[in-house]
Amino acid sequence: MKKIRFGIVGPGNIAHRFANAIKNVPNAELTAVASRSIDNANKFADEFNIPYRFEGYENMAKSDVIDAVYVSVPHSGHAEYSIMFMNYGKHVLSEKPLAVNAREVQEMIDASVKNKVFLMEGMWARFVPGTLKMLEIANSGVLGELKGAEGKFCYSFDEDEMDHHALKVENGGGSLLDVGCYCLYFSSWYLGNEIERISAEAEKFNGVDSHLCTLIKYKSGAIADLSSAVLLRKNGGGFLYGTKGYAQLDRCYAPQNIKIKIYDGEESEYSLPYMGNGFEEQIIHTCECINNGLTESPVNTFEQSLFIAKQMDEIRKMTGIIYPQDSE
Repeated sequence: MKKIRFGIVGPGNIAHRFANAIKNVPNAELTAVASRSIDNANKFADEFNIPYRFEGYENMAKSDVIDAVYVSVPHSGHAEYSIMFMNYGKHVLSEKPLAVNAREVQEMIDASVKNKVFLMEGMWARFVPGTLKMLEIANSGVLGELKGAEGKFCYSFDEDEMDHHALKVENGGGSLLDVGCYCLYFSSWYLGNEIERISAEAEKFNGVDSHLCTLIKYKSGAIADLSSAVLLRKNGGGFLYGTKGYAQLDRCYAPQNIKIKIYDGEESEYSLPYMGNGFEEQIIHTCECINNGLTESPVNTFEQSLFIAKQMDEIRKMTGIIYPQDSE
């Protein structure tokens, strides 16, 4: 298989995780990095021994030293820069969420189709061993019919981090897009997409949701209880409840440890570590899709990304979180 040459769009904190992970993927290499500041691009490139560094994203998009990009700028830039790179014929793996609203997601999908290039939301958690095992367990019927899900992803910025883009409305900030999307995916993977209604309540900071609680009622009767926060710490983890038993996960969205309890007394445990830091599996999948000439992942599909984006739009409307991009 052809080795896919990646460029990084925006050398921020999450880009370091990608750069470390790609070292463990035989069919991928990191050949370039672009930043608005050449100093930042050089610093990142020197740290990871990247041969090409660019000041400005379009300069890298025009180049022939990459096949694909990992877009890791703040949420508000995902659509703009992903579409730009696709228009230059480059494949795109965009950090989650794919965009700040469903309109932008659809525009990205349209650009992928038009340019015949691969596009996928970087929902890395879907590809890790723990998620694959939990899906296998859930689909086996051992837990019976799934009737409930609980998922939390909550953390708190420190006082010296209050200027972070995840707390700014102009950057698509707030807990929902930053970490709540993981909980929505978790719920969707196991309970499906046939929803009867959603309700949500949020505490706000600086115009974004700093703490969000969401209830989702499914047509099957199942209910998901989800929680996200960026200024409040809660115990993490997740549960899936079935008519025959339940599963306890150390992380609802990307478990490495799973406990299964069947109500007649049978118990089992699974330890399923990531290949590395958790990003390797999605990079491998991306390279396989590109090498097979696919423009869409058969696992993390356009339909799924658009569904989650529409859910987030609905939740933001309920809680009064409005981004500048919503009026465009």
